Amino acid sequence: MKLKVYADRMSQPARAVIIFCKLNGIDYEEVRVDISKLQHLTPEYSEINPMKQLPAIVDGRFKLFESHAILIYLACSYPGIPDHWYPADVCKRSEIHSVLDWHHSNLRRGPGIIYQNIISMPVIGRRFNPEAVAEGEKFLSASLSKIESFWLKDKGQFLLGGNKPSIADLSLVCDIMQLEVLDEADRDRLLGPYKKVEQWIENTRSAANPHFDEVHKILLKVKEKRQNLRLKGANNEGGGSAMKKPLLSRI
Repeated sequence: MKLKVYADRMSQPARAVIIFCKLNGIDYEEVRVDISKLQHLTPEYSEINPMKQLPAIVDGRFKLFESHAILIYLACSYPGIPDHWYPADVCKRSEIHSVLDWHHSNLRRGPGIIYQNIISMPVIGRRFNPEAVAEGEKFLSASLSKIESFWLKDKGQFLLGGNKPSIADLSLVCDIMQLEVLDEADRDRLLGPYKKVEQWIENTRSAANPHFDEVHKILLKVKEKRQNLRLKGANNEGGGSAMKKPLLSRI
């Protein structure tokens, strides 16, 4: 039976799994679970993932959730996966695990909080929380500083000094890409101080293209929709001056 990947491309970890499958020629069926319609909370999906989060996979009779675990499983289970994604060397493999473990309780919190309060909350009719956004920015800044000063301290193009990406690079970069829905001024303000991080993002994008850009197109669509809605709102108010200010600066 063909591998099934249950995903919504608005989910950062779901994008990482999809890109990995595409890059490595893994034959899979992408099963859309629409987060905006709360399809991840249905009884049907809970049979796939009792935690009711994305992504999840079904490979024959085997079910698995949590993106890091899925990436490790795919790298180990499918033939022909290049070693750089999840090296056979136990020391290098353990270093990747350390990045992935750090990811969930650090970097993951920043972009997630910012996105939830600026994008998700208005969709369901709730105002964003400026205190929460400030907290999200704090987590993001601390995480980017740590990536820049520690994970990217060596001369390689990728985390841990490598010259080819690992599953850790793909997983972390997909999280940071969530910031692409913001205005350019806000994105540049948040990422601009971290030149090594910005270069690492571009290195990972280049190594994972054309699939990286294709899978992330959904973020550009969300950004365009936001801009159109704001423009419409400004025009309805009789002027477009509000469009000149980035969103976060008006919180």
